[in-house]
Amino acid sequence: MTRLEPGQPAPAWTLPTADGSQLSLGDLAGRKVVLYVYPAAMTPGCTTQACDFRDNEAVFTREGYAVVGVSPDPVEKLARFAEQEALAFPLVSDEDKEMLTAYGAYGEKKNYGKTVVGVIRSTFVLDEQGVVEVAKYNVRAKGHVASLAKQVGVQLPGDPA
Repeated sequence: MTRLEPGQPAPAWTLPTADGSQLSLGDLAGRKVVLYVYPAAMTPGCTTQACDFRDNEAVFTREGYAVVGVSPDPVEKLARFAEQEALAFPLVSDEDKEMLTAYGAYGEKKNYGKTVVGVIRSTFVLDEQGVVEVAKYNVRAKGHVASLAKQVGVQLPGDPA
């Protein structure tokens, strides 16, 4: 399975969003992007992670980042998730898993000691030209946003200066 590395151009994509529109990597050109991949909307871990990004989105936005969530869920489920959790950033649907596979975020993983094939919770930070700055795989939902913010130099509320 191919995994992205810092310095590589991020694979291009165009996917449907929870609000019924389309979003592509090209639409985000000129902005830094936090692209986070999660297995399934409305599950405990994925909700924790999404709400953590929601609660800190303004800080990332102020620092010039766009936050985008990606899962293989159908658009209708993403729309319910966005509404239920008041998620203002785009959620995109990759039902055929082409983008997830291109980013190395779909494939074999360990789940409760067993090897399974599925979505690998991952986060990618892209620069303004769409080049990978950070590629993190098998991240934990809880505490991930704070760890990522520290790695990219974004100070979250309550963090010591």
